Amino acid sequence: MADYDYEKLIYSIPDYPEPGVIFKDITPLIADPEGFQAVVDGIAEHFKDAGVTKVMGAEARGFMVGAPVAYKLGVGFVPARKPGKLPREVVSEEYELEYGTDKIEVHADALTKDDVVLLVDDLVATGGTAVAQIHLIEKFGCKIAGLGFLMELDFLNPRDLIATATDAEVFSLVHVK
Repeated sequence: MADYDYEKLIYSIPDYPEPGVIFKDITPLIADPEGFQAVVDGIAEHFKDAGVTKVMGAEARGFMVGAPVAYKLGVGFVPARKPGKLPREVVSEEYELEYGTDKIEVHADALTKDDVVLLVDDLVATGGTAVAQIHLIEKFGCKIAGLGFLMELDFLNPRDLIATATDAEVFSLVHVK
């Protein structure tokens, strides 16, 4: 479904969550059976020969896209969660936000040095969350297969920040200029 028109089901909501922001609502796209299948198939197809053994997705919308991509590829899924959400020993990574810091965590046994990990998320804006996940993966000594996104906000130049952390391929189905 390489020619699928994803944007017809992505709604732009002005001034949400605050004035001046145009929120990109993907819920109509993933609610549509054909649209959701096109998203999952598009990312999975692109990375099908990358040797992926695990897919990692960040809370929460990364779960919605990452888990079905993992299923499609026939590999495991690793949820990257906010602090305090995982019940066993964790490995964590703190990262900078516009105002302050945040942290993501995965279980300490979620990955091994033999894993080849694909990062999947619904959206990449500045690239901060993706870089935090890259650093988590590096703590395990894993290889990064690539980064797959439903949507990329090109005007925020996320690839510049991602390139400081990895030379892995960044692939996005939709580019917002």
